Amino acid sequence: MAVPTPPAVFDDSPTARRREQRGWYWYDWANSAFPTTVLTVFLGPYLIDIAKTAAAGAPYVDVLGMAVRPGAYFSFVVGVAAVLQIIFMPIAGALADHTGRKKELMGFFALLGALATVCFWFVNDGRYLLGGALFLVANIGFACAFVIYNSFLPEIATPGERDRVSGMGWGFGYLGGGLLLAIHLALFLNAEGFGLDTSTAVRIALSSAGLWWGGFTIIPLLRLRNRHALAPRAESAGQAISGSFRQLGRTAMSLRRYPLTLAFLVAYLLYNDGVQTVISFSATFAEEELGLDKTTQISAILMVQFVAFGGALLLSRLAVRFGAKQVVLAALVAWTGVVCVAYFLPKGSATAFFALAFAIAIVMGGTQALSRSLFSHVIPRGKEAEYYSLYEISDKGSTFLGSMTLALAYQLSGSYRLAIISLVVFFVLGGALLAAVNLPKAIRAAGNEVPERL
Repeated sequence: MAVPTPPAVFDDSPTARRREQRGWYWYDWANSAFPTTVLTVFLGPYLIDIAKTAAAGAPYVDVLGMAVRPGAYFSFVVGVAAVLQIIFMPIAGALADHTGRKKELMGFFALLGALATVCFWFVNDGRYLLGGALFLVANIGFACAFVIYNSFLPEIATPGERDRVSGMGWGFGYLGGGLLLAIHLALFLNAEGFGLDTSTAVRIALSSAGLWWGGFTIIPLLRLRNRHALAPRAESAGQAISGSFRQLGRTAMSLRRYPLTLAFLVAYLLYNDGVQTVISFSATFAEEELGLDKTTQISAILMVQFVAFGGALLLSRLAVRFGAKQVVLAALVAWTGVVCVAYFLPKGSATAFFALAFAIAIVMGGTQALSRSLFSHVIPRGKEAEYYSLYEISDKGSTFLGSMTLALAYQLSGSYRLAIISLVVFFVLGGALLAAVNLPKAIRAAGNEVPERL
């Protein structure tokens, strides 16, 4: 019988850890190109235009035998992508923990997603099916790599360092994503001056986001190290996958032994529901309710990217002094205030919208970064990737729940203002459940050291 290969003996001194941490930050910088340039700004409108071109005036396009309106095509693809993420993320997490080859698997999924994104260059002339297929592959690669990336946090940072390290990662990501988006927007808005048509400018932006993602991923791959025992090299791919499924099943069953970890996940699902829905709905609210143009919306997106960098670092510093849980709870109070203020924003006021976007940017990055570091404390050792896959599933599930709640509120009221204020319930319920979770007890139950401040 083959014996698992033990990991090499590493220098885990503070200097060595800081080197790994600096490498880890670069993956946030790398992969932020995908959610900012691809998801937030360019791909949706472009893919809808491609579908309309293919429809040639017909009311529907064919998608694997289904008749789909061109205007709904991107939403359809995003929904399928969310389902596939939920399927593949736990498999990727279990595979990483079972084989011990976290770095290699993170690199595989990241470079797979980056390559698919580069191939958006070929999406033109009505090739909407190619665009949808590439998005599915890129989205799966993004989600699976991010699960494994998150699972490195408890390995490269001590309990007392995690709030700072997680905040720095999120902040660095906002900075990188914002910088690339600024370059792409300059290209897009001045396409004619560069001798480009709009379609070519968009394809350059999309494909170069993949090059950015794949290129900068090399830095963390050179810095990060596998720590757990590696599975036998004689183990076939099929054996590794089947072993990962068995391990995933054991993890799901073992979650019953950690009820406080489960309670934290439910709390995160609820309040992150509000966070993600506010972010995704802000452009629609600005256009449909406030009557603001695309230039204002894009400028606000850019501002949020750079302000969120500072916000993530600020809230991480506050967590060192007051504890991450207290800072997250305070941020949820701020989110509640933001949603309530949005109800009263005057029509046509770009200044008021920018002020609200600034407030969102301050608390957005910190809420996400500190939630990630808090969760790292309540994970049993050796199960990091699997548990972070459950964490990311909570993220994807919350996007669905928030969108449905907001859509129902609008359906019943016909008001975008009442729709957005309906999200208060998620911040209130999520905050109340988080406040009720006894984190020191949850951390000890997971077999981890309780940090000085929570």
